[in-house]
Amino acid sequence: MMLSTDIWVAALIRRVELGGGFAVVARKGDARAGSVLVKVLNRGDGSGRLFAEATRGDGERVWMRPHLSEQEPDLDRYIERAVRVDPDLWVVEIEDREGRHFLTEPVEAG
Repeated sequence: MMLSTDIWVAALIRRVELGGGFAVVARKGDARAGSVLVKVLNRGDGSGRLFAEATRGDGERVWMRPHLSEQEPDLDRYIERAVRVDPDLWVVEIEDREGRHFLTEPVEAG
C-alpha cells in the first residue's frame, strides 16, 4: 500500500529538515494521488536538478531526471509545462548546500 501524496511529501520535507536542508511545497496537487516533481537546488555550486517519479513495470517507485539541464530557469519552464498537462501535480523545492535530493526510493541515472 502506497502512502497518499500529501503524507509522502510531508515525510520528504521532514527528511530534508533533519538533514540540514530547506524544503517547501511550491505547488500542491491532489492530496491522495498527485504525481510529484522534486526540484533540487545546490547552493554550493548554483546548479539545479529535477526529479520526477515513475513506476517500473514491477510496480517499484523510482525517480528519474525528466529534464537534464542544471539551469534553474530551464527547470522552471519544464515545471510550468508539466503543470499544464497535469493539474494534480505537486512540486517540492529543496535547497541544500550539497545538492542532496533526500529521496529514499531508487534514483535512475541520467
